[in-house]
Amino acid sequence: MAIFDDFLKLDIRVGEIIKVEVFEKARKPAYKLWVDFGDEIGIKKSSAQITECYKREELIDKQVLGVVNFPPIQIADFMSEVLVLGIYAEQGVVLIQPEQPVKKGDKLG
Repeated sequence: MAIFDDFLKLDIRVGEIIKVEVFEKARKPAYKLWVDFGDEIGIKKSSAQITECYKREELIDKQVLGVVNFPPIQIADFMSEVLVLGIYAEQGVVLIQPEQPVKKGDKLG
């Protein structure tokens, strides 16, 4: 069982998606995302299997939550630097986002 201190180890921040490409080399349908987490963290890349619920063009400027302190992971020819958070729903992965617009880099806590 996890304890509260485990949760505190995660650095979960708000970012804004600024660029989206189809990830042709991914095993499962996915996008390559570039997410701006503000001045302190900057722009980070992520691979996201969210193609069932989102079109590329509707993702631009969307605020999302991401874990920014996991080590980068190589996926095919792409280095994923952040884990964008989503819910595994019946219709596919649904992104978690703030209910209201907030500043890029704001921390979940």
